Amino acid sequence: MTKPLTERDQLMLFRALPGGDMAARDAQDLMAYPFFSLSKSRRVVPIRFEAGGVTLTVEGVPEHGIATIWDADVLIWAASHIVQARDQGLRTSRLMATTPHEILSFVQRGTSSKDYRMLKSALDRLQSTTVATSIRQSTARRLHRFSWINEWKELPGRPGRSSGIEMILADWFYAAVLEDALVLTLDPGYFKLTGGIERWLYRLVRKHGGRQVEGWRFNLRHLYLKSGSLQRYADFTVQLRRLVHRQSLPGYWLSLEHMGNTQWLRFRSWAQPDLSTDTCANVVDEL
Repeated sequence: MTKPLTERDQLMLFRALPGGDMAARDAQDLMAYPFFSLSKSRRVVPIRFEAGGVTLTVEGVPEHGIATIWDADVLIWAASHIVQARDQGLRTSRLMATTPHEILSFVQRGTSSKDYRMLKSALDRLQSTTVATSIRQSTARRLHRFSWINEWKELPGRPGRSSGIEMILADWFYAAVLEDALVLTLDPGYFKLTGGIERWLYRLVRKHGGRQVEGWRFNLRHLYLKSGSLQRYADFTVQLRRLVHRQSLPGYWLSLEHMGNTQWLRFRSWAQPDLSTDTCANVVDEL
């Protein structure tokens, strides 16, 4: 009898491009919604978000917990290579091959044995985390269920090191990356951000910020819901005030505003706007 083809057998192998000055790119859907844990400690409490017709549930297993926003660097690495290859007219695939060193260098991490072990843990969390979402589905009731990485394997190398890694990305993520309108470049300084809320907020601001004259603003209560954070609301707002004081988000200014009993976080780009095309301030309070 013929042995059934596995998913790996049916996919063309796409080898990551050589290193260089490749721009970091992220999928807008991942930037706009709470897909990742913002804590470095293991989170097993599911993330649940529902607003504006969008439903999202993220769950992890006790052994690994939910994939974190630092683990998402692997997906940023993958998206960057896929988009770059596509723009060069090369064929891409969900089955990607690379080395741990290439991933770690791209996301500005160290390359010690500890860093290699942390990368493997990140791949385990990305593979074991499950997502169910209505985003990019025909109706809110129709959910797409997937893990960020369907499977991954390590190719043998020197003791304590691997000579390479192969992984199969989720088709939901791969489809988002191939859509030009769904991908944005990130400032290289993003990888230097150390806090979970700090990283999450940069991605959200980058998604919505644009080059509007007066910037955009979010209701703090709505921001709290969009973060998926397990912190109390009071602790969350303290974190935001610290970020406003530090002004650490690359490319954006932050400020807090009060309108009656409502607090808002406003952000605007450092770049000088084109007054002929930009619109006035936008209030983001729905998604």
